[in-house]
Amino acid sequence: MIKANKEIEIPSQLPKTAPRINTLVDDLMSVTPEIDPERAVLITEAYKENESLPTIKKRAKALEKILKEMNVVIRDNELIVGNQTTKPRSSPIFPEFSNKWLLDEFDTLAERDGDVFLISEETKDTLKEVFEYWDQNTTNELATALMTDEALDAMDAGVYTVGNYYFNGVGHVCVSYDEVLAEGFNGIIEKAKAAKAGLSFGNPDDTAKRHFLDSVIITAESVIEFAGRFAEEAEKLAEQTADSKRKEELLKVAENCRNVPAEPASSFHEALQSFWFVQLVLQLESNGHSISPGRFDQYMYPYLKKDLNNNEITLEEAQELLDTLWVKFNDINKVRDQGSTDAFGGYPMFQNLIVGGQTPGGQDATNLLSFMCLEATEHTKMPQPSISVRYWDKSPEEFMMKAAETTKEGLGMPAYYNDEVIIPSLTNRGLTLEDARDYCIIGCVEPQKMGKTEGWHDAAFFNMAKVLELALNDGKDPLQDYKQLGPKTGEMSSFESFDEIMDAYKKQMEYFVELLIHSDNCVDSAHAERAPLPFLSSMVDDCIAEGKSVQNGGAHYNFTGPQGVGVANVGDSLEAVRKLVFEEEEFTMEELEELLAENFEGQEALRQKLLNNAPKFGNDIDEVDELAREGALIYCREVEKYENPRGGSFQPGLYPVSANVPLGAATGATPEGRLAGTPLADGVSPVGGRDQNGPTAAVNSVAKLDHHIASNGTLLNQKFHPSALEGESGSRNLNALIGSFFDQKGFHIQNNVVSGDILREAQESPENYQDLVVRVAGYSAHFVSLDKSLQDDIISRTEQCF
Repeated sequence: MIKANKEIEIPSQLPKTAPRINTLVDDLMSVTPEIDPERAVLITEAYKENESLPTIKKRAKALEKILKEMNVVIRDNELIVGNQTTKPRSSPIFPEFSNKWLLDEFDTLAERDGDVFLISEETKDTLKEVFEYWDQNTTNELATALMTDEALDAMDAGVYTVGNYYFNGVGHVCVSYDEVLAEGFNGIIEKAKAAKAGLSFGNPDDTAKRHFLDSVIITAESVIEFAGRFAEEAEKLAEQTADSKRKEELLKVAENCRNVPAEPASSFHEALQSFWFVQLVLQLESNGHSISPGRFDQYMYPYLKKDLNNNEITLEEAQELLDTLWVKFNDINKVRDQGSTDAFGGYPMFQNLIVGGQTPGGQDATNLLSFMCLEATEHTKMPQPSISVRYWDKSPEEFMMKAAETTKEGLGMPAYYNDEVIIPSLTNRGLTLEDARDYCIIGCVEPQKMGKTEGWHDAAFFNMAKVLELALNDGKDPLQDYKQLGPKTGEMSSFESFDEIMDAYKKQMEYFVELLIHSDNCVDSAHAERAPLPFLSSMVDDCIAEGKSVQNGGAHYNFTGPQGVGVANVGDSLEAVRKLVFEEEEFTMEELEELLAENFEGQEALRQKLLNNAPKFGNDIDEVDELAREGALIYCREVEKYENPRGGSFQPGLYPVSANVPLGAATGATPEGRLAGTPLADGVSPVGGRDQNGPTAAVNSVAKLDHHIASNGTLLNQKFHPSALEGESGSRNLNALIGSFFDQKGFHIQNNVVSGDILREAQESPENYQDLVVRVAGYSAHFVSLDKSLQDDIISRTEQCF
């Protein structure tokens, strides 16, 4: 037995994979995703039936109709039930957010390189008819109408993109799963009724509050009825089957669905089922991704502990139930436009589930379920949930060794997060110490307090390298025939000192960050006006107490988090100019200007000078590392000046998801020797291949960035050859590297453990590598499902060895 903390002993050998799990995985992954029109039809009918209602109540009635009339399906061998679409892994359609892009891409969905979706001619005809109703009535169209021409021009040029919420729902939230488990939706209904009873007919503000609270009650009652439909389906299937074991399982499913999520969960199995109904319905109400389970091991463990102590479940049965839930996470899917697919390839849903860390009172929180969650990831070997580990100086060694073993499975998981940086960064943003200690991770790398936060993480991806390009070209875009996009800050040939270049970079940054803020706030306002979410809001403090949705500012904590992309490119480029132009005078600014304008054509020798004669970020060299730090800080300091429409503040992050590829495509040649159109650096990672002094030097460089100010998250990718981490010594070396990075105040690190040779073979013969899962950015995905540009980007990352 392993002693993880004072309360719980962990078996030295956790249960093996049950046969059912492999069958569930195989059944799920054998299906090619399709476009399912059912939700689009139902929401359109609901809106037509309720045209006169306030928007919030119209949204509630729409969800009610969806849950009452959609097909309910219990798939073979399932123990946890609830489907998003009729067929597995398929995508519902959410026409209220945007739809014209889908109309334009009907004929390419099944043919594109990444994230293929089949679509029948009948479905195309159905959706064409549905989309007519939504013309000029989407959040996307309203957001566009609110934006200035300058903002739209900047987006078109690739200075930034707000495409995540511009075309889709917001998501990026962790609701109060614990409250649903403890009180059930009947408890939430009673809370809403009590709040409603306190309203006054004479107060004009209370009219909107009353409609919101009515909407909470409608959606909560609808979810209870939805669960009842699954109980009926399970009873019907139990009556039809001749398999006595399956009959017993189905009757248990029916019993669970009769009780939860209406009432408090009374067992581990019920708690898992109740959780899944919440997770599922959130992704039927809106198509915002990154609906994250958060600190699953904390709120779910009491139910497991009680059942084990009372001999109501064996450890083997509990692990099998957990594994079946892990498979269910991968049944959730979403279709994206081609541009977003380029940035978020691999069918990702970013359902981040984090284990370990500390309690709100500051004690170690590791428990048996923390280990079992890692084991479930090893058993299922699937991209979802995106499992993460919280690290602090009292994390049990045995737990970190277990995490290392999971890392060595080659799934790119878990990602590791540093309590010693994240907790103070959150208190600096206004969270109480107890709430900061209780943080979870949303989507890729974004911390928030579960059940109290509308974080608007991933609000935009901001191209820092493009801003430097504009600073060097008097605010003109070389890729658009030198169109004037930003303020005039000087032609490249006019700069007489390095300080003048830094001043131009700062001025361009000020201008384009302000446009970014404007764009984000326009999208934010569009969602508040056209797509408030009463079901989600019912599980976020203080929405019921305040009588308003999260979209209207009802959450206790409100943030907006746009990400800076290209940290290493900016640092490397600034150092190349500083050293090779102004210090060593190997180039003049005029010569550099010509090289960049011509994309180094016919001048490979000079490009190699820029690549090799100036230090590069990622090698523990202070002079370039400090410039990367300053380039990022200029962005971060500018972002945090601003406020959002919900009464909250902007907080910067430094990660790309995988937007470094399309943002690189929008950026010309840069002074460090990068060719036009090639990907930017991934997150706060060094440019692939330029970190040549080993993994310790790489993390030392990254640790010199200010991770505290980038409180919306930073992302460091590392890639190891499997031989580097072999055996117990390999696990200890990995943990020592993580510990060293975190001691220096690094924020996050994640590791791919796969050889470049395997990745290249998978690219050439994808049919032989259907199960290969890799870390893309803040998420993992099946390698063969990725667009080739993303595959190439992953292959190009430096392969580290100790």
